[in-house]
Amino acid sequence: MQQPQRSSEVTEVDETCEYKKSLGYFIIKRIIDVIGSLSGVILISPVMIIVAIWIKIDSKGPVFFAQSRVGRDGKKFMMYKFRSMCSDAECLLGKLKKENEMSGPMFKMKDDPRITKVGKFVRKTSIDELPQLFNILKGEMSLVGPRPSLPKEVVQFTSFQKRRLVAKPGLTCYWQVRGRSDVSFEEWMEMDVEYIEERNTWIDITLIFKTVGVLFGDEGAR
Repeated sequence: MQQPQRSSEVTEVDETCEYKKSLGYFIIKRIIDVIGSLSGVILISPVMIIVAIWIKIDSKGPVFFAQSRVGRDGKKFMMYKFRSMCSDAECLLGKLKKENEMSGPMFKMKDDPRITKVGKFVRKTSIDELPQLFNILKGEMSLVGPRPSLPKEVVQFTSFQKRRLVAKPGLTCYWQVRGRSDVSFEEWMEMDVEYIEERNTWIDITLIFKTVGVLFGDEGAR
């Protein structure tokens, strides 16, 4: 398994911005992460097996998609997802750049032709994100935190946007439950910083339950 790497290109977090939280908060957060992700893996494993078989039948390529993302303090790690695109999706991205519907450095396209038939379903229901439960178990991610960005996106962040790197990335955050398909890139970044400023155990638990409520039928997952 590839070990996290530190990159000087993505670690320039705004040092004037400190979000001090008690040690107790981080201990409780880790306990919730371990219990939540382990329970999720056990309970949802039948669904994951079915989805894996379905993906394999539907299109050529691996079941899982691993991609380098930027975590807390700029540390890189491999984030796992169920593959929802054709195997040559990265090669085709260059041809679709002009169709980008998201402001800022991130790419988003509503009717992305690279998405497979099964991919449309697993993205709409966010099932493609389930393998990230293993990232949480490993301590690379949390149940609640800013969504992890690509290294090539982070190098284009402003100092304000890089503040989101002081927190461990997560499966859900304010953006996930506030109409993620309808907010601009700038609003998304502001929500992440807002979460980091306000976060506490109660907010984390509330966001987990709210995410379960909006998960199915939602669109625009990253």
